Amino acid sequence: MSGGHGHGTGSSEFTRPLAIAFGLVLSFAVVEFVAGIASGSLALTADAGHMATDALGLGMALAAAVVSKRVRPNSEQTFGLYRIEILAALANAVLLLGVATYVIVEALARTRNPGDIDSDLMIIVAIGGLIVNLISFGLLRKGAKESLNVEGAFLEVLGDTLASVGVIVAGVVIVLTGWMTIDAIVGIAIGLFILPRAFSLARRAIRILMEVAPVGIDVEEMQDILESLPAVVEVHDLHVWTLTSDMHTTTAHLVISDGAESHSTLDAARDVLSSQFGIDHATIQIEPESHTGCDEVAW
Repeated sequence: MSGGHGHGTGSSEFTRPLAIAFGLVLSFAVVEFVAGIASGSLALTADAGHMATDALGLGMALAAAVVSKRVRPNSEQTFGLYRIEILAALANAVLLLGVATYVIVEALARTRNPGDIDSDLMIIVAIGGLIVNLISFGLLRKGAKESLNVEGAFLEVLGDTLASVGVIVAGVVIVLTGWMTIDAIVGIAIGLFILPRAFSLARRAIRILMEVAPVGIDVEEMQDILESLPAVVEVHDLHVWTLTSDMHTTTAHLVISDGAESHSTLDAARDVLSSQFGIDHATIQIEPESHTGCDEVAW
């Protein structure tokens, strides 16, 4: 017996803002990389690398959103391709970790040998990057609250927005003082800003892929509440997991007294799961108390 059949859309409704942000970030990443090499600025080059990673992450997020929208559940893919959104988020996290590590290592080397930097070009291009990131930030802000996939792209853009500010500050300091080491220091700061956010995103994506119970849902409390329903004798094989962003699902076996009305028990269980735990898709098996065998699971 299945209780509730509502399905979320993951990040599919955010394809347009993702597409616009992807185009903007990808175009400017090329500009910033060329300018970083030309100016000799590690901070600007690091920011270009971060923007390139942003573009790749946005591209994967966009692809995941499009695929999850078009490929619905079928006889082979019974959950559709909603989970691809989480795979994209994990890939984004891995890319962020790689970029952050590279930037920190390279910046530490630059502290010993800063080199000459064209600060004027550095500042002009960084301002352009800041504008692009602010536009992308605004486009993705709403979606980041509803989709882990979009949140991954949003975090990348947020980090790059702050990185652009850091590059501008470094350029101004170089113009005013001639202190070239500030470029490497800003590079390190960018890397250190990225690392914890990348780890957090990866941790949450892995929790979903490992089908760990969603944060904020107490499975023991859920079992106690279900067992307190009229006619329910026992609850077993209770599983709670997240399919993709904001799409939690549950399966459970409810043992009820012999002769009890199963329809009312099913409705009560559905209401509890929806109102108290935010779960609108649940598969509930109702078993008479005299029935045997269903609780003898080998794993």
